[in-house]
Amino acid sequence: MSACCNDDPRIHDIKSKIRVVPNFPKPGIMFQDITTLLLDPKTFKNTVDLFVERYKNKNISVVAGIEARGFIFGPPIALAIGAKFVPLRKPRKLPGEVISEEYTLEYGRDCLEMHIGAVEPDERALVVDDLIATGGTLCAAMNLLERAGAEVVECACLIELPDLKVNLLSQNFT
Repeated sequence: MSACCNDDPRIHDIKSKIRVVPNFPKPGIMFQDITTLLLDPKTFKNTVDLFVERYKNKNISVVAGIEARGFIFGPPIALAIGAKFVPLRKPRKLPGEVISEEYTLEYGRDCLEMHIGAVEPDERALVVDDLIATGGTLCAAMNLLERAGAEVVECACLIELPDLKVNLLSQNFT
């Protein structure tokens, strides 16, 4: 969110609604809990609206949401900009044929999967997740979409962890 509109008065409200939970899911992790933001309908709407305002005129045809919190923000963004929503899931959660991409997390390894045929060549895609930490999950999502022939326009995340020196928020790749 920081790369798009820091001076927007809605940003302070959104930031104030995100709870930090120390040592979750394991010692040393400062978990950024967005469930507190979701409890406030106005703040939740403002969050979605900020993304929609940024992407509504970028000719995006695919919004790819990363499991699980990308499923919260991705569908309303997709509906508002007239794009389809494609879920990027953990292994063995999608029926049918999938393509997979492994990646490294700040506290382990994981994998994302996407249905074969969910994305067509030359479609313009937006990747949505709640948080960027190491960038591994976003890179895996981008790899999946690009392997299917899509052009990844941007990655949109609500939260970045500045201590990890990563800044891909609303990063333009075109």
